[in-house]
Amino acid sequence: MLFKDTSTNHLVEVADIVTLSNPYELTVVGRYLWGEEMQDPEVFDKTQLSFLSGEALPRCWHDSRYRDREVRRLRCGTRAGEDGDYYQGA
Repeated sequence: MLFKDTSTNHLVEVADIVTLSNPYELTVVGRYLWGEEMQDPEVFDKTQLSFLSGEALPRCWHDSRYRDREVRRLRCGTRAGEDGDYYQGA
């Protein structure tokens, strides 16, 4: 699958989609696409990759705690407007 490195705007080919979508993996192995020869594999930070359209990767692909606020709200019975960044349990 092709992505764009946001720091260099070069195309990056990532073969392991499972690692890419795993929120507990912060990096992924890919190859730059340039020249006629296949480039050596490199490690890329997932937050530095984006789709070819320029859209960032989904948050659930690189943040393992992306639903903590929603889970806390459901467990504590608060509404979306009342939810803060602090523990609201007993």
